[in-house]
Parts: sequence; C-alpha cells; structure tokens
Amino acid sequence: MATEKLWVPKLWDSWQRGGAAEATFAVMEMANDTAREGTQIWECFTPVEKYTAFMDEVVSLHGAHTMSHAQRCTYILFLINCFQSLENTAVRKICLKLVSLPLWHSVTPSRLRHELRNVPRLERHWNAVQRKREAELKAGKPATASPEPSFIPSLVTEFLKLLDSACTDASVDQEALTYCERFLEFMIDLLAQMPTRRFFHLYFADAHIHVRCRTSALARKLPPDSLFNQLLNLLLFYTDFEVNNFTGEALTAADMGQAHCERIEALQRVAFSTFPELRELALANIAAVETRPALLRHFERLSDDRLRLLAQQLHLVAEKPQAHETREFLAEVLVTYHIKRASQLDELNAEALFPTESWLWNEALIPAHAHYAGAAPLALPKLNLQFLTFHDYLLRNYTLFRLESAYEIREDVQNVVKRLNPRLGWNGSTEITGWSRMALPVRDFKITKVGKPLLGDMKPSQVLAEVRISLTDCRSPVIRGEWESIRQHDVLFLLQLQSKLPAGDKPDATLPFPQQWGVKYLRGCEVMETFDEQGNVFRDLEVVPQGDKRRTGTARTFRVWMDTAQYQHDVTDDGGAAAASYKTFNVVLRRKPKENNFKAVLETIRQLMNSEFVVPEWLHDIFLGYGVPDEQVLVQQVETMDFVDTFLSFDHVTASFPGKQVVVAESATSKPLEPPFMLSFPHKDKVVVTPFKAPHPGPYPQDVPNKNRVPFTPVQVAAIRSGLNEGLTMVVGPPGTGKTDVAVQIISNLYHTFPEQRTLLVTHSNTALNQLFDKIICLDIHERHLVRLGHGERELETTKDFSRRGRVNYMLQLRLNNLAEVERLGASLGVSMEMASVTCETAAHFYLLHVLSRWEKFLAIIKKLSPITPTCAQENFPFSKFFENAPQPLFISDFEKDMETARGCFRHLKRLFDELSECRAFELLRNMYDRSNYLVTKQAKIIAMTCTHAALKRHDLVGLEFKFDNIVMEESGQILEIETFIPMLLQKMDREGESKNRLKRVILIGDHNQLPPVVKNSALQKYGRLEQSLFTRFVRLGVPYFELDAQGRSRASIANLYNWRYQKLGNLPFVENTEEYHLANAGFAFDYQLVDVGDYEGKGESEPVPYFFQNLGEAEYIVQVYMYMRLLGYPREKITILTTYNGQKHLLRDVVQRRCASNPLIGEPRHISTVDKFQGQQNDYVLLSLVRTRIVGHLRDVRRLVVAMSRARLGLYVFCRASLFEHCYELRRVFAQLSRRPRALQLVEREPFPSHRKAEQPPPTPFAVCDVVHMSAIVSAALAAATAQARARQVQQQQQQQSLQARAIQMQKEKKLKELDKENDGVMDVDKEKGKEKEKEKEEGEEKENEEG
Repeated sequence: MATEKLWVPKLWDSWQRGGAAEATFAVMEMANDTAREGTQIWECFTPVEKYTAFMDEVVSLHGAHTMSHAQRCTYILFLINCFQSLENTAVRKICLKLVSLPLWHSVTPSRLRHELRNVPRLERHWNAVQRKREAELKAGKPATASPEPSFIPSLVTEFLKLLDSACTDASVDQEALTYCERFLEFMIDLLAQMPTRRFFHLYFADAHIHVRCRTSALARKLPPDSLFNQLLNLLLFYTDFEVNNFTGEALTAADMGQAHCERIEALQRVAFSTFPELRELALANIAAVETRPALLRHFERLSDDRLRLLAQQLHLVAEKPQAHETREFLAEVLVTYHIKRASQLDELNAEALFPTESWLWNEALIPAHAHYAGAAPLALPKLNLQFLTFHDYLLRNYTLFRLESAYEIREDVQNVVKRLNPRLGWNGSTEITGWSRMALPVRDFKITKVGKPLLGDMKPSQVLAEVRISLTDCRSPVIRGEWESIRQHDVLFLLQLQSKLPAGDKPDATLPFPQQWGVKYLRGCEVMETFDEQGNVFRDLEVVPQGDKRRTGTARTFRVWMDTAQYQHDVTDDGGAAAASYKTFNVVLRRKPKENNFKAVLETIRQLMNSEFVVPEWLHDIFLGYGVPDEQVLVQQVETMDFVDTFLSFDHVTASFPGKQVVVAESATSKPLEPPFMLSFPHKDKVVVTPFKAPHPGPYPQDVPNKNRVPFTPVQVAAIRSGLNEGLTMVVGPPGTGKTDVAVQIISNLYHTFPEQRTLLVTHSNTALNQLFDKIICLDIHERHLVRLGHGERELETTKDFSRRGRVNYMLQLRLNNLAEVERLGASLGVSMEMASVTCETAAHFYLLHVLSRWEKFLAIIKKLSPITPTCAQENFPFSKFFENAPQPLFISDFEKDMETARGCFRHLKRLFDELSECRAFELLRNMYDRSNYLVTKQAKIIAMTCTHAALKRHDLVGLEFKFDNIVMEESGQILEIETFIPMLLQKMDREGESKNRLKRVILIGDHNQLPPVVKNSALQKYGRLEQSLFTRFVRLGVPYFELDAQGRSRASIANLYNWRYQKLGNLPFVENTEEYHLANAGFAFDYQLVDVGDYEGKGESEPVPYFFQNLGEAEYIVQVYMYMRLLGYPREKITILTTYNGQKHLLRDVVQRRCASNPLIGEPRHISTVDKFQGQQNDYVLLSLVRTRIVGHLRDVRRLVVAMSRARLGLYVFCRASLFEHCYELRRVFAQLSRRPRALQLVEREPFPSHRKAEQPPPTPFAVCDVVHMSAIVSAALAAATAQARARQVQQQQQQQSLQARAIQMQKEKKLKELDKENDGVMDVDKEKGKEKEKEKEEGEEKENEEG
C-alpha cells in the first residue's frame, strides 16, 4: 500500500488505441476509483485527442467484447461517471452524442409519428437526421457506423436479457443483480438531467423499460424495500416528473391534470370506435376509470389479441408482436400509461418532519453507511450540475437533508441512550441507571390541545402538549444553565424506554438498536414556551425583554408543538396504540443548538414547494444549470461608479488597472489628485478618473468618517467593481487573500452608492459573521443602519449591542440625545424649548421653521453681498452660538474655507434632524416587539445573519414583508446548497407596482479548493453529493469568477505548498517586506519540514473502535516538539496542533494533558483540533499529524490538503509516514516539495525565541533527530535544565524577597525610632516653653509688686 496510486499516470500513459480490452478496462477502473474517492477524475486524461480516442474505444468495446459481470459493472459505472461530468467539454461533447436525436431511430414508428405531431418543431430536425442517415447508406456506410442510434439501445437490450436471467426459482445471481442495480442508476441519471433526458425519455417510454423491470421475476422475488425495488421507484418518479421534456418548462398541477385527461380521452375514443367490449369505459367519466382497479376490470374483458390491438392503436406497442409482450405486460403498459399519478406535493405534505423510531433505524430509508465505499448504488437523488425544475431542486435537497438530519439524530439518540443505560427493574419497570447531560427524566407529559383540522385537511391544525422536568436531576450548574437556555422553536425528543435487559447483562449486538436498549417510541416536538414553578412564561429573550423576572424553583414545564401529521398517524394506525403511549414518555432529549436546525430547514423547503417564490430571471436558468453563464451573470453594468474610499491615492488607481489606459477627466482641476475618485469605463481598455472633493462632514471629530486603509490589489478592485454591478458576482478567495476585506468594501460601497437599497449579509458560522461585522463597524457606516440577527452577537469584539433589542435601545437613546441637542439649538436661537424638543414630529417642524429658513436666509445674504469680505461668512452665520462647543476656531477669516465650514455645520444639523425622523417610528411604536420588527424590516440597511438563522426565521421574516436588494454570502463554499438558496428567498414576490424580482445582486465569496460543507453520512456525502455547495456547482458550470491572487498570511516558502492549486497566487508586499517573515524559526533548521515517523513500540496507526484512527508515535513526537518549542520561549498561544482524524485529536489532548497541562513551564497550546474544524483560522506555528500508515485515507481529497498546508503563518511541521504519502498521485505536488528537505527533524542548538537568524541563511550547527525517543531525550534534558534554572530563579527570588522584607522591617523600625525621637523632642520643647512662661509670669509679678511698692 506504500505505492498507493503510483500506477495512475503510468496506466494512462501506457494505454494505446487498438490495444487489449483489459487495458481499457483498467483505465476505466482507475477513473471509477478516483471518482469514488471524490477527487478529480479527468485530471489525468490528457491530451484531449487521446481521451477522445479512448472514449471511441470504450463505445466500440460494447458488443465487440464479451464481458463478465464485474466488467459490465466497471463499464456502466464509468459511463455513469462520464454523464455526471458534463461540465468537462470533452466529456460533454462525446456523451451528449450518445443520447441525441438519432436515438429515436429505435423508437416505434407509430409512436415516433405521434410524438412528432405533438412537437412540430422537432420534425424539421428529425427529417435532417433521416436525410443524413440515408446519405450515409447510399455512400456504402453500414447503419452501425455511427454509435449514436444504437449504443444506448444495445445497452438496454443487454440489460433486459440479463434481467430475465438473473433470477431463478431457487436463487438470485448477486453479480447480475449488482449490474442491474447499476444500470437502473444509469437510467435514473439520464432521466434526471435535461440534456440527457430530452431525447432519451421517448425511447425509454417506448421501450417500456420500467414495466419490463416491474414485471420481471427479479422484482417479484426481491422484497419491496430491497435496493432494486427502491431504485425502480426512483426510476418511475423521474419517468413521470412534471417537466416538459423538450422545453424544460415546469408543468403545474393543472398541466399534469390536462395531460392525464387527454390520455384518458384518447383511450375512450379508441374504445368507443373499435372496442364494443369497452363501451362502459368509453362512456364513463374520467374519475371512474383512472384508478388501477377500474382499468384492470375493464381490460379483463378483452382477449389477448384485442388487448394488444388496443395498445397498438394507442401507439404504445409496435405492429409486430414481441416475445416479452405477455398479457400481464400489455395490461401493465396500459394501466401505467393511463393511471392517475399521485401528487408528489400531497405526499410530501402528509409526511411528518420529525423522525420516529421506525424511521430512524430502518436502513432501507436511512443509509447506515458511516463510511460508504461506493461498492453499490443507493436509492438516493443526486445533487449534480443540473436540475429539471425548481421543484426537482428543492425535492432532492429536501430528501438528502432529511436523511442527513435523521442520521445525525440517530447517532445522538444512540449515544444518549447508551449513557442512560436503561435496565429492567425488579418490579418490571424500566430504571435509568446511567446519566447523560443531554437527557432528563420526564416527570409528567400530557396533551393539552388538539386543534380542529383546517378546511380540506385531515390532520389536526395543531397539537399542544406539556412536558414537565426537574432541574434537580442536573449534576452541575453548567448543565442546568444549558437546560435553562432552551428557547422558543428549539427541538426536543421524547422517548419511551422499555428495557428488557437485566442489570449486569450486555446487550445483544446482533439485534437492532431499539430492541437492544428498549427504545419503544421516539417523537419530536418544538418548544413553544417555558414555565417555571410560579407559572412565569419565558419565550424568546432576544425579542421579548423579561425585565427583572427571575425563574423560580427547579421544576420546569415545556409547552411544545407536536408534529400534527405524526399525531394523525399515531391516532389512526394500529388502533391508536402509539398515541396512547404518549403518556408513558419517560425521557426528554435535547441536542446541541448548532446541530438542531433541521426542522426549520425542512419546513422552509416544504413551504417553498407549496408556494410561489421569486428567483430573479437572470439567475433562474443558471441556477438550474442551463444557459450560457457569461451572458447571465451581468444584468446591468454601471458605467460610472463612485468607489468611495476604495482607493488610497491616484497611484493606487493606476496600479489597480494594469494594461488599461488610466486618464484623468478633463473636468479635473485639483492638483495633486486626491481621493475619493469617480471612475468611468467608456470601453474595456480605458478608465477615466474624476477626482472630487468630499463635502465637509461637520465641525466635530465624530463627524469625520472612518476610511478604508487596505491597498486593494487589481483583482480585488475588479471584484469590488463587479459587486456594484447588478447580477451575480463570484469571488474565489484562497487562504489569506483578504476576501473578508473585499466583502466589507463591497458592502460599504453599496451602502454609500445606493443608500435606499438594503443588503443582506449571510455566512455559515457565527465566527465568520462576527469577523465581517467587526470590520464593517470600523468603516463609514452609521451604526443605526446595522443589525446582527441571531444569538452569536454576544461574541462580537465590541461593547455595543447590535442585536435587535440592542439596536432598538440605541435608537431610543439616539432620540433622547438628539432631542437634547435640538433643545440646545433652540436655546442658542432664542426659540421656545417646548416647540423644539417635545417629540420627533415637533422637531421636524422646528427644523423647517427655524433652521432651514435661517440657512436659506444666510445663503441669500451671502449671495447678495458685494464685495465679499474674508469675514462675511463668519459674521452672518446664524448658528455660531450652537457650535461654540466645537473645536475652535471654527472660522479662519478665509471666505472659501469658512463657507465650506458653514456647509459642514449645516450638514451636521441636517444629519441631526434626519436621524430624528428615523427615530419617529420608535417613538410611535410602544412595545419592543413592534419596534424590533420595524428595525429589521424598514430601518436597517445592512442585516447580518447566519444561514441557520435564515432558515429558522424565514417564515417570520416573510410574514413581516422583509425586503432586501443585495445579498452577500461569505464562506459560501462551506454552506450546503439548500442553505445558500433559502436566504435568497426571505422576501415575498412583489405583486403591486414593483418588479417581481427585487433582488438585484448576489455576491458569493468562498473557495471551492478548500473543504466543502460538513456531511456526516458518507453515503449522502459521496453518492448523493450533498456536500456540494452552490458555489462549487457554479464554478463547475463555468460561471466566471474573480480569483484573488495575492496572499498575506504565510511566508512565501510555506505558501508554495498550496499556491499550485490556484491559477496565480502570489504574495502581498506585506509578506515580502515584513521582517518576521524573513526570520528563521528559533531552534529549527527549516521553516517547514516533513518529519518521517516510523513505528512506535512496534505499531503505526491503530483503530481502537471502527474509524477512530490514532497514531501514538506521531502524538508523542508532536507533543515533545511542542514542549521543545515552549522551552525555547515560543508563546503557547502562537502554537496549534492539528490532525486529520478525530481519534488522533483526542489522543493528542490526552498526551498534552498528561505531559504539559500541569507544568507551568509548558502549559497547553492554543488549539488542538482537526484540520476540518480549523478551516478559516490560522496561527503562527502549526504541528500537523497525518496519522495513517496503511492507506492515505481522506487526505486524498486535495481540498483537505490545501486547508492543512495553509493554516500556518511562520512555521509548519508535518509528521507522517513519508513513504506512504509521497507516492499518492493526488498529493504529489505538495509532497514533492516537502521531500526536498531531510525527513529527519533538523534542530538548532541553543537558539532561544525569537531568533535573529535570517531564514535564507543556512543554520550554523543543525543536528538531526532520529526518532521519538531521541526527541524525548532532548526535551527531557532541556526540561531538567529549565526546571533547575526555574528553581534557581525561584530560590534567588525568594532570597531577594526575604532581603527586601528584612530591609522593609528595618526601615519600619528606623521609622518608628525617628517618630519616638520626634515625640521626645516635642515633650522637651513643651517643658521648656512652660518654664519660660513661668519665669516670665514670675518676672511680671515682681515688677507689679515693685510698682505697688
């Protein structure tokens, strides 16, 4: 296995036309294997001429070579892969010929004539085909010279023969069955794409392939839920799909009903004219004869010959009888053609949205392939390039998304039930002996309301129930908080566990999971509101403020909506046994909020299929995969654009349009040329630049707008320009190329250029949305026009609240602040305060009467003044007193500049009153709910949300008549196709006055070369292609896009590891000029390196449980290198450990916890994660573990490799089994570069972090690390030395501290002695003063006595 896929290029290079058939089969097997892994199939098939010759050989191989069943499977699977790759020009050219109009040579002549009469415009094309064929026959060419007419019929003929021989009374030939299943998949694919369906459908219907399959012995012998019969059902679904096979237009229910009536009427006409036995059928109404029993009852009256004659006159069979045309076959053909088909929409509406226990563990419904290998087809729709109609598009997504959600729910339920460990109690009851944080016991459950059915409906209008739990069952405050955070519209699951497993016994692994653990019933519900013990109601805290209300007690009651369709089934089926069991639910289960939005998405898809929705006409065809993308993505090009602050200087403008003539408009007078600029594009090679002076914003510092500081590259400027044009703009952003900056600048330019338009900003994750929002806040976009919907707003790096409630509070505070300013303005003008600041309405009157009038008077005075003096503007300006608090001097005795200042002051005042006019609605509306709805639907100009929130709230937003003009989607390469589509439909179709299609711009930003959306079920991911994003599909369709071509994340040497995947990815000047990118990594000889890791303790990769891959040797090696880096002084927050498998991630965390977490010198790294989870993030230094040692595994997906190589900025060290990965064909470009450096880790001694050595310079004394043990010894020695130094430093610090403490004590003693001395000196001074006073008194007494004497 070490040379896995080394043979791929050699096999293709050695193939020659006319060679052995085995060589051709080997190449087909190679292509099938490549497609099975999800990698590029046609990358090796070059040149095109050789591939064309190869396909000719493949087509001629059928019929000329006797194939085994295995070879037939290889052959048909290769054809499937070809027809699923029609975006490739060479493949499309060859494949579409095989299903083109000449295929109709195999159609029954009478049926063909009948079809041509129904579609007259095809008759001219058919006549041309006939003339061409006749010319070939006259020229002596055999009828089989061209493969178009005969290739598909020959495949069908072989399939039908094999179908008849695949089954005997005793057994079924499994190899033949596998081929038949593959062939059904092939026909489904042909019918599911309009380019292949257009001409194949008539041949398929005329050959009655579905009837032949349905009446075969194989179909009867296999159970109804077998794969073969499921594929037959899917084949029938696409056979009768509601679409015009020639125009591609979707057929409505009325159209389908009309076509059905026409078929019945044709049957009645023939019966009336030719078949007296069918007189009752001929005279009956249509409803009486459109069912299977009624049709069979009438056809029983005909003999075998008469029955065939009826089918012949209806153009359903040929004139010449065939061996397979038994009476049963003919009857089934007639019934299938005339029976009324059930409405797909009615069947969909009758389905329950929540899965049940019978649905979750039915492998015939939900693929159990956690790791699908592609050995057999599946009865699943595929998300490929094209769709028949929007109904088809929605239905495929609905089916696959529902199955994926059910699979994830099943995994969660199984995990929780195992943790709960239900056991049979001593009295026969079920005891929960375990514990799970995601589940709690149900204290009480009751149905509280069953609403009456709506008109024309069978199910109840609503079913309400109450579920009571106790939070005392939570083991920690954190878990209790998680249960308390359950809010409106969250989904819960109710389980009835009836375990028959005694305590101490192990469950029988051979039994289905419900029987092992006693899962009797499982039902889903949606939370409506929550009660506490006092009956206080708690709903959505984002909209409805709860004030100081606190939840009391530990008892909680959830009022929930049950699924009405499921409740109806439970009541009517099996005598209502399931409904009676509702009272015995004993466990309530919750799921993680981020993974629990399935109900909202499914409900939204179903609502869309039941209603009219608006898709812009310019996006309609390309969305379905048709048309010419170049002509549809640009609706209207703006010839003159205000680029606002996009350009930093005129030189920046010139550099942004290389190869074009950039000229300055003749009207430009300012020198030098300063931004902002107005750009005109008179033709594609010329750019006219018109600089203009931005108006004075106002006298206060806060009036000065924030400006862009990013020097956009030419490709970024082209993307920004395209974003301003109406239509579809796609931007491919390789790692580190600033696609977020491009998105933010497009939003800012739209905001300023089209101020009346509203822009919707959507991302996949809260992290990406917050990054965008943080940058938007920093630009010149007033925050009153911003709102962030959803609960991820708390993670914004700002103290401001941009939620709906926070924005409402902001508008109310803005109103108070502005009214206070108006009051101050009134005082400065000597106007009554009552008039000025009572309400927003009176403020508007005040503006007209006292502000605008004074301004107009001021302008009139200035206009009449003659001559103009330098101080006339200052002397006549009416609002000088109001602006006394502005930075002074306001005027500088320069008339022109003073007039500009005056205009800026008036703009400040006008902005003040404009804001008040926008606040007026918040003044009139009296509650938070109405105010927040007004904010979202009218006030905000930029509305940000995740695609999950869009699905959750679509019904509410559409009900509020939410509207927007532009949509910007970041991370669109990581969003499921349906989750990309739903945000585009968050508004109703306009019916009155406005255009139907309000949406003007769709801007998709992503990277199809990185990882796609996460799909956990491998079968749905690989076979159903659910992981294909809309962004990727558009790229495959050939929609033009802008690929950013300069990265600013990684040093140039690391960027070379992944830039080959892109057309022309270079480096930004920032990377080339910043010093840190040119310094070596301290302690390492190289900035990136491949480290070969051999077996550790005799073992490479391990698998403790299935698909839980670990590699202890790589884990120990990486942790030792991490410890080495920490000991050199690398900050732990700058180091990330990545791996490609979850099992290895958990092992790495265990090793780090054991060796590093408790050591203060080491600590834990910033991240230990998988490559998939770390997409969109970066760090300075990355240690990467590839884990596998037997096979390459899912790293063969080059998209995962690109993500892995592009996470590091300064240092990347890859630990793997080098001999395995360097021989993988898909990975050759990366590992060829990695292998140029030594495979043993090269270290540099005694080089602390940060290094001052240049990366280009060779290291002074590098040495090689032999293996994990050697690295461990190095780290142990370094750790011992570091520990000793730390201890020495600690002792020294303790001694210094003791010395300082002793010194402090000594100083305190000295201070006290000085204080005592001062006190003693003070006492002595007092005594001396007293002595002096006594002596003085004595002297005075003596003098007095002398005077008296």
